[in-house]
Amino acid sequence: MSSGKHDNRFLVTFVIPATFVLIWSTGWIVARFISEDSDVLTMLVLRYLCASVLLALFAAASRAQWPQTRADWGHALFSGILIHGFYLAGVWWAVGHGIPASISALLAALQPIFTAILAPRLAGERISLLQWSGIGLGFAGIVMVLAPKLTSVDTGQLSGMSWLLLINTGGMLSLTLGTFYQKRFLHSGDLRSVTAVQFVGASLVTLPAALLFEDLRIGTSTSTLLSLAWSVLALSIVSIALLLFLIRKGEVARSAQLIYLVPPVAALQAFFFFHETLIGLQIAGMMVTSIGVALAVRR
Repeated sequence: MSSGKHDNRFLVTFVIPATFVLIWSTGWIVARFISEDSDVLTMLVLRYLCASVLLALFAAASRAQWPQTRADWGHALFSGILIHGFYLAGVWWAVGHGIPASISALLAALQPIFTAILAPRLAGERISLLQWSGIGLGFAGIVMVLAPKLTSVDTGQLSGMSWLLLINTGGMLSLTLGTFYQKRFLHSGDLRSVTAVQFVGASLVTLPAALLFEDLRIGTSTSTLLSLAWSVLALSIVSIALLLFLIRKGEVARSAQLIYLVPPVAALQAFFFFHETLIGLQIAGMMVTSIGVALAVRR
């Protein structure tokens, strides 16, 4: 194998997935900061519009090709509704209205399971016994990582938030369906222009919800403004570009397993930046999750 092909495989197999997980794992922290003094749906609309404008300017400056047909525009808009609009609205709304981040992160672990169940029917992907073993190990590891936080949750209070749990779960299902849609209908085209259109689609469903349910509060604290900037540049542009790239380059089911690594990485971030405890059970859970992901994505 030539050096160029080896470097490309290393990039696709290790560097890009690791960078995606590292950035994606900050999403729950950003949602928590922003919800302190702002309406979450309103801030999502602002995030989408800023990201769309920046990507459109970048696409125009680099002479990227835009969707060529009406169908291409429709696919880009609808995939944006699924991958960004319904998904982020569900997660941010749930976290902003009281669902603990640990519970939301556990629900995020449903996405690889949803994907594995639907992959044979929607994408014609065969899920091997080894992959199913990895999926099971990955979920078990997530439970171990989040166990200390899950046991501290007030179950009585949580039982009164069943509608929020449904909204959060619905958001994860929307992301799952969106990745399949992306793989089937947007397997080509420039990611810069396509992603810019996707954020417009996300705005089309999030703005009416913000107008209907919120007071359109936009906070101006330093933490809110920094969180907004990070969500636009890192989460909406860099991590989404990496996710769409991975979906194009590989199978949907294998790309989805990377979501399992998000809660352990988020726990490590909380340990280093917020001095939260990290016990042996959580460290063991991280190892179990890593083994599970390795099995699930192994060809």
